[in-house]
Amino acid sequence: MEFRVKGGSPWKQRTGCVVVGLYEGRKLSPAAAALDAASGQALGAIVQRGDLEGELGTTLLLHDVPDVACERVLLVGLGRKRDFHETSYRTALCAAVKALRTTGAGEATICLNELPVNGRDGAWKIEQGVLAVMEGLYRFDSLKSKPPDAKRALKKVVFHVGDGPETAAGEEAIARGQAIAEGVVLARDLGNLPGNLCTPTYLADQARELGKRHGFKVKILEKKDLEKLGMGAFLAVARGSPQPPKLIVMEYQGGASGAQPVALVGKGLTFDTGGISIKPAHEMDEMKFDMCGAASVFGAMHAAALMKLPINVVGIVPATENMPGGDAIKPGDIVATMSGQTVEILDTDAEGRLVLCDALTYVQKYKPAVVVDVATLTGAIVTALGHIATGMFCNDDALAREVLEAGERAWDRAWRMPLWNDYQDALKSNFADFPNVGPHAADAVIAACFLSRFTARLPWVHLDIAGTASRSGADKGATGRPVALLAHFLAGRAS
Repeated sequence: MEFRVKGGSPWKQRTGCVVVGLYEGRKLSPAAAALDAASGQALGAIVQRGDLEGELGTTLLLHDVPDVACERVLLVGLGRKRDFHETSYRTALCAAVKALRTTGAGEATICLNELPVNGRDGAWKIEQGVLAVMEGLYRFDSLKSKPPDAKRALKKVVFHVGDGPETAAGEEAIARGQAIAEGVVLARDLGNLPGNLCTPTYLADQARELGKRHGFKVKILEKKDLEKLGMGAFLAVARGSPQPPKLIVMEYQGGASGAQPVALVGKGLTFDTGGISIKPAHEMDEMKFDMCGAASVFGAMHAAALMKLPINVVGIVPATENMPGGDAIKPGDIVATMSGQTVEILDTDAEGRLVLCDALTYVQKYKPAVVVDVATLTGAIVTALGHIATGMFCNDDALAREVLEAGERAWDRAWRMPLWNDYQDALKSNFADFPNVGPHAADAVIAACFLSRFTARLPWVHLDIAGTASRSGADKGATGRPVALLAHFLAGRAS
């Protein structure tokens, strides 16, 4: 996909389609008004007939508009002008891409980044434009026997800007947006693969390919290595599956030699049945998405390398399946973690925290400046925050603000949840140091409290992405979140 920025008058754009906006009340955006004036008020006359009222996300495709150079004009509804904000902007862009996909246009010029969006600058709007276009064009159909014909696919998008510094900033925003978008696509592709294909071994192979592409070091720890390290919690989860577990380690060296890295740890449950504490059959197919934390680490490493960020990053992925095999762990079993602490397993479906705790202990060998773990960890975070915000837990206030600000810049937002010591009282066991679950209430917080017992000496962030990593229903699939947040966090650290 090719992206460009270009100045000049909207009506002079020689392209397959020019995209302009219409607010509710039939108010034309500035670019739409310029097209209207050039066409002898042809656009205004069409709008006044009531074919498009300006409701957010609606579209109207026009052909043969007089005295304009483009083949088509796409009007996109923007909603009420006073209510137009970041999500409105993304909604309008996605609607435009969806409409463009139905046309024969191989190239389009988008004139929506001129719109005022809560004080956001032009670079932010163009970066979001790139991400929205890539999201709108994304399809996972490689496993279909007859994938759709791509001959009429949109191949080039131009963002209409002014001249001078605005063009240079726009080109930088495109480069950044494309890098992040490629990271998102990688995460979505990995997340959407079924469990029979995307196994721990497959993820390890993909890490090697990524390392080969970008020239960074990749190390794969096998079962015997995990046993030597004493990763009893990780190995306990893997026991029920014939698929061998893998601890995937990726080391991107973009910063100074010896500089402390940022560590990203992603939960890599390539399929989660719940184990002996088996999940209900309804929607269990979506448990292939339980490795979306791992997928986001892959995506963030890819984006960081494409942006050539001057920073050191270590990506750790504990990859396994959670299956109810004959050797599977049972409720009541007690395992020793790599840290030496013992855990009573009361619920084998609370397995993510078990694989993560050993990975969080292992990553400390790198003496990281900060650790961020990413996991589809609890259904409770979905109950708390729905599908809009990622749940964030953090043991450092300044670091928490840094992550939240990165999410705001990326428009991949997170919300800070409590990690108070009061909640630690829920983790009590008569037989081990602590259990892997507490009372059902506040499970997302209790899960974070569990992980905090393995990160006490580190600045640490836990992102629970159970509500944001994938969608159900007609739009079922991985979203690629929070790759954009992680990419902006790494870029901020690098600068």
